[in-house]
Amino acid sequence: MKPLSHIQSQMTGSDLLIAALRANNIDTIYSLPGGQLDNLFDAIQRSNGGLKLVRTRHEQGAAYMAFGAARSTGKPAVFSVVPGPGIMNAMGALSTAWAVNSPVLSLAGQIQSDAIGSGRGYLHEIPDQLATLSTLVKHAKRIPTAKDAPAMVNGALVAAQTGRPGPVHLEMSPDIMGHEIEGIACASADIPPAPCASNADIEAAIALLASAKRPLVYVGGGATEAAEEITQLAHTLEAPVTCFRSGRGIVDDDDYHAQVFPAGRRLWADADVVFAIGTRLKYPQLYWGLDQNIKIIRLDIDPKEITRYEKPAVFLQGDAKTTLKALLPALAAEIEHPPASRREELAKLKAGLNAEIRRNVGPQMAYLSAIRDVLPANGIFCDEITQIGFTSWFGFPVHRPRGHINCGFQGTLGYGFATALGVKVANPDTPVVSVTGDGGFLYTATELATAVEYGIGLVTVVFNDNRYGNVYRQQKEWYDGRFIASELHNPDFIRFAQSFGADAEYVENPAQLRGALERAFARKGPTIIEAHQAHDLPAPWQYILEPPVRGPNADAGGLT
Repeated sequence: MKPLSHIQSQMTGSDLLIAALRANNIDTIYSLPGGQLDNLFDAIQRSNGGLKLVRTRHEQGAAYMAFGAARSTGKPAVFSVVPGPGIMNAMGALSTAWAVNSPVLSLAGQIQSDAIGSGRGYLHEIPDQLATLSTLVKHAKRIPTAKDAPAMVNGALVAAQTGRPGPVHLEMSPDIMGHEIEGIACASADIPPAPCASNADIEAAIALLASAKRPLVYVGGGATEAAEEITQLAHTLEAPVTCFRSGRGIVDDDDYHAQVFPAGRRLWADADVVFAIGTRLKYPQLYWGLDQNIKIIRLDIDPKEITRYEKPAVFLQGDAKTTLKALLPALAAEIEHPPASRREELAKLKAGLNAEIRRNVGPQMAYLSAIRDVLPANGIFCDEITQIGFTSWFGFPVHRPRGHINCGFQGTLGYGFATALGVKVANPDTPVVSVTGDGGFLYTATELATAVEYGIGLVTVVFNDNRYGNVYRQQKEWYDGRFIASELHNPDFIRFAQSFGADAEYVENPAQLRGALERAFARKGPTIIEAHQAHDLPAPWQYILEPPVRGPNADAGGLT
């Protein structure tokens, strides 16, 4: 632990909050002012840039930006809002952070400390705010005194980053924020070392892997930090590596071992050993099917995963990177003869499936190809709950860990634009592109004011079909075309963006999008590109919700 060198003779509770955050290398807070945060904002102002403030236009914007920062870096990010309606407005982002295990710290205000629980109707009072937050986040505490602030910030940050990462919450009353005490040295949190699975379980896993004839590796977001080790594992076993959304880019898509989600289903059909790393493994187990001929090894830091679905043949409880570092040398020693290359087989699968996807969801793929052609390999692609976003889960090549930002199973419509702003703030030198639909964009579109004010150089493509496209398709196909509330009245997105001072362009097709993206990435500030989207796009779900390939309900015809 390294304490800050400068200690003020007198410090308020808010000063100590800021000092504790800075001791933990947190330099940005996403927030907007309000009555119970007055002392915190004054302390930020007095810190002379010690903590960078990104002032947003809505609480959900602040929380989503912190989520984007945490999701794209793996490091804690902080937002602060007033209590009651302020923190309730942020709950969508916290639920999204919970779904994808992102270390977001919610730092909320409270009513006066002597009034909590009185039910007298103070400004922003709600019944038991702390209990409400405790139902959602990993760790929720109220800071009772100014001197407790440093230790409680550290405790929250430890909770956010250990075990299964996730969002945490602290709250502090305005009188505690303003209370002065003698200065305290703030030190960084002691993050315990990442745990390794037991030797016995590692040995059991090695025995299965060394004897496997058709091994398959399946990764999720919990494997992100182990990208180097997983690539080594793939080459050691000559095993394909597949994933759904959050595992994209852990193995570079230019590597023939990297296979997208629908390819994973086809490989699942005859895999004899599956090594699942840092993933819930939901879709394969629930939808692709199981039988007695497939052995599953699970590596996960969360012990609850062992009984979530079917019990695996081997369960390795531990951190993915730490455990693989211990496993890989022993596995290499156990394999007597290097496995035969599967390059031809896997390259053929990759190329054939890519051609099929382009035939069947061509309009989406044409736009995604245009984005991929312009976005550098180290760039970050941020999705949204929209047709282009869905297709990107399996149709957009990703070349780096955390190169595809998504909201996981939470399916948080409208999360994308504000989240992508946070991604760009946290990765200022990295090209970032956000794709969104006309419906989702308007959830947080007013954060354009924030983007322009702070010069956040995010490039956003708004695909406009004047519909909630997925809802419209479902009403057409499932309810005999009885349409209700799925068609939208939209603003002129170009004039809307320009009214904030942002650059804006309109494109009719993917070829025009390429040029618009090149111009946008050359600018310093935010750009909105409105893209024409045809009605009645082909459904991307044909590659996401496919029938089983194993077990009694296996669809042999589904193998291509």
